[in-house]
Amino acid sequence: MDYRNFIAGAMAFALAACAAGCGEKKNSDTKSESGTVPVEETTEELVPPTPTEATDPNAITFDDGVFDFASVKEDDKYCAKGELSVAELMGNKMLKFADDNSVPLEGKVQKIGINVVKLLGNEGAAKVRRIEFDMYAEATADHLKTDDAEGVRAPGWIGGGGGTMTAQDKWYDFQEFSGGEYNFEASGAVHAQFKFLLADSGQCWSEEMEDANFLIMRWGIANESDMYIDNIVFYDEDGNSIPVSNENETEPVAQDSGSVEEKLEDAAKLMDETGAGDELRAEYEKLADEVKNSEDFEAASAKMDEFMEKVRQAKLAEIDKQTAEAIKAAQQQADEINSQAQEAIEETSRQIAEKQQNQ
Repeated sequence: MDYRNFIAGAMAFALAACAAGCGEKKNSDTKSESGTVPVEETTEELVPPTPTEATDPNAITFDDGVFDFASVKEDDKYCAKGELSVAELMGNKMLKFADDNSVPLEGKVQKIGINVVKLLGNEGAAKVRRIEFDMYAEATADHLKTDDAEGVRAPGWIGGGGGTMTAQDKWYDFQEFSGGEYNFEASGAVHAQFKFLLADSGQCWSEEMEDANFLIMRWGIANESDMYIDNIVFYDEDGNSIPVSNENETEPVAQDSGSVEEKLEDAAKLMDETGAGDELRAEYEKLADEVKNSEDFEAASAKMDEFMEKVRQAKLAEIDKQTAEAIKAAQQQADEINSQAQEAIEETSRQIAEKQQNQ
């Protein structure tokens, strides 16, 4: 991103907003001089929200109480900590993230990982082009401040996004979503759509992926509150919903040393692509010696999968660090530009005052 252009655009927008604000104030003052402007009163009763019912036969509604394909993600200091369960909200069963509120609100993100292979199998996961679901939030404290009141027991604004690792071992960000209500303890449904917009270029899941999964993230949390997910539906490229796999598992992998060797090669390749450091490479060498001599294929395979996920998470953490450094640099540039602008204004004012004195 060109931060100079971004900052310049932001300053121009701020100047325009100031000019518009001055115009609005002048108009308001004019109206005050001519008389009092009547304020329309409303007595409309607010209607509490109700949950959205599933309309697709292949929707995952959590009515059966199963959620072994979901997990809480706590891969950085901003991740909310808590537990998952299936619980009722407004009389409807949903997947609940019970936040323990040990992480401060500022910057906190509630994350749920969804294992798609467990739900659809490898073949079904490879067909996914769109994911839809409903998100809710329920306040657990009365700390929300709105334009009308303080100490409100409501979740406030609800927003978030998501992402996944694709078949090309690249992180893919889905489109963000937002919504929510301020008036009640529990919100209505915020409907989200995640789309693989670059599927034609391979930015999606493939049948070869054993761990196709995606993150659901909620951020901008304004009050202590729990998150709920309901009505997850997966769609193919033709817009047809994909049914949950009855087998709920992929085809068994041949339990031979060749498969372990392939995983070792994949892990080495992944480390090269993500630029893994010396610590991870040393761990890889130790793990390689261990799994090569293992007679328990499933245990060895699980260890390799766990290690590869660790490498991916290390790469994501590095990306977050680089992003934070870029934002900090941009802020420093903005401060410098503001300082220069202030100096220019003061110099111009001084010159004008000096000129007026000489006239």
